[in-house]
Amino acid sequence: MTSKDSKAGWSREEMAARLAQDIPNGSYVNLGIGIPELVARFVPEDKTLIYHTENGLIGMGPSPEAGQGDPELINAGKRQVTAMPGAAYFHHADSFVMIRGGHIDLCVLGALQVAQNGDLANWSTGQPDAIPAVGGAMDLVAGVKSIYVITQHTTKHGDPKLVESCTYPLTGLGVVDRIYTNLAVIEVTPDGFGVSELSPGIDFQDVQNQTGAPLSDIRESATANNP
Repeated sequence: MTSKDSKAGWSREEMAARLAQDIPNGSYVNLGIGIPELVARFVPEDKTLIYHTENGLIGMGPSPEAGQGDPELINAGKRQVTAMPGAAYFHHADSFVMIRGGHIDLCVLGALQVAQNGDLANWSTGQPDAIPAVGGAMDLVAGVKSIYVITQHTTKHGDPKLVESCTYPLTGLGVVDRIYTNLAVIEVTPDGFGVSELSPGIDFQDVQNQTGAPLSDIRESATANNP
């Protein structure tokens, strides 16, 4: 494997399936746009999760079959969704009250960069043609109880997304708890990034070679805590 092989390890779907295993049963969950949306496909059958979207729906269901959806029933990413029995609709201001009030248990987001202290940059590269504002992500990282990031370990050019400090505009300071990439599951600890699990066929040095910050190997302690 070369240091710029972004296709090694888990696929996007396998990353999402791995993350889905770790969401506690009964959680209220907000899923970001892109790879995070895949997580809902892989939740184990013995778990019930309640999905929230910033534009005013709790109890969101899966995307409808082609041609079967309601064009006015969409998530925050403007994708058509369905509503589960017992779902509720409300003004988006009330939706953000839920977020800011700490009533959402877990949010899954993508990332442009994550710093070793948990800082997150996921909305802009800072280029002149970038989108003009951070949007609801800044509320999510500040108000949701746990933040998981799911992302390819490097950019398509092979640059690390896990870094000592972010160079892109920040979404939140010290907000990320755990990162799921195609190479590994990585905890954000008081001492920096800790690898708690490796993707099949990947060794620790593979991950370090593609990370822009020091890594510690905490697999043994992670296994002991989750027998």
